[in-house]
Amino acid sequence: MTLKFNKKYLIIALIIFTIEVLIAIYLKYGFIRHTFGDYLVVILLYCFIKSFFKAAPIIVAIPVLIFSYIIELLQLINILDMLNLNNNHLLKLILGSTFHVSDLVAYTLGIITVLIIEYSITKFSLKKTNNL
Repeated sequence: MTLKFNKKYLIIALIIFTIEVLIAIYLKYGFIRHTFGDYLVVILLYCFIKSFFKAAPIIVAIPVLIFSYIIELLQLINILDMLNLNNNHLLKLILGSTFHVSDLVAYTLGIITVLIIEYSITKFSLKKTNNL
């Protein structure tokens, strides 16, 4: 993994971040708020990291997925209550407050989507280069 700025990934991350903020502001309930938002957040984290580091997709994707799982497991043990931070609305929004197995599934599907897209683009680029 090497430090290298990538404007394309940063733009994608900013677009997804904007979508996440809009979801948080305007949608309080439902599938998009509770599941699709979790699906997007791992893609956001992946793109943000790829904005600054050049690495194979799997090298970035696995730590992002593990980080997401850890955050979800911290919700299971009620970390905000344990630290007496359950009234901090920003932390509640960032870390979440309730554990759901469906969130783990959403994170996993988000990372799988990233890997499929990344490897499809790579395969297409290699095929295009070989045909020239």
